[in-house]
Amino acid sequence: MNFSTIKTSLDNNILTIIINRPEKLNALNKIVLDELEQIIQTVYDDKKIKAAIITGEGNKAFIAGADISEFTEVSDKQGADLAKRGQQIFFKIENCIKPVVAAVNGFALGGGCELAMACHFRLASDNAKFGQPEVNLGLIPGYGGTQRLTLLVGRGKAMELMMSGAMIDAAEAKDLGLVNYVTKSENLIEKTRQILNVILAKSPVAVSKVIAAVNAFYQTDKNGYDEEIKLFGEVFTSDDKKEGTAAFIEKRKPSFKDE
Repeated sequence: MNFSTIKTSLDNNILTIIINRPEKLNALNKIVLDELEQIIQTVYDDKKIKAAIITGEGNKAFIAGADISEFTEVSDKQGADLAKRGQQIFFKIENCIKPVVAAVNGFALGGGCELAMACHFRLASDNAKFGQPEVNLGLIPGYGGTQRLTLLVGRGKAMELMMSGAMIDAAEAKDLGLVNYVTKSENLIEKTRQILNVILAKSPVAVSKVIAAVNAFYQTDKNGYDEEIKLFGEVFTSDDKKEGTAAFIEKRKPSFKDE
């Protein structure tokens, strides 16, 4: 895969996606978003890819926000279109049936924090910083940040962080439930891959249903409990269910094959 702002590598069925604009602290611009959407579609379509890691080039920044130069001379309609576009791409990440994990190395601010929150979960290096500082520019988060941050850390803390524009460090992010693990910077990708390797040893059908069921909790057009019932029923017809239950009865490790 050849892109101008993103690097990728595939190793043992895990695709690492690296936002590669270190001179701009990996800030999101239109090209990055377009290329990210293409790559996520590849994650959906390519059977060799079982999971993905999203990270930033270098140790200074995961993504230090959006490219503010693209926000000048923008009308209200164009601003709304920018937000809609970003949300569509981040929903595509959130709803991917394969695990997509953020490995946050350094600053995850504004759109970078929003991208990290769209992933299924997050790991952070010990130098990571998180924040939604849009109020400092007279703006608000537009790529889903007002919603996902509230869901992840609670209404009161989300209000404080977004109204003050304050940053929090990796340790506080972990305490708040924004990230699952904090590691040394040099161990970040290795730790992320270790967790994904555990997940990839499980039934891919079941993992995809877990993603759908958990996401249903947050979707106002669905009843999460009803969605769980439906998805629980669906897994009973899969070869993975047959293999998993047979392996349990036969006291052996299962060998899952379903895509």
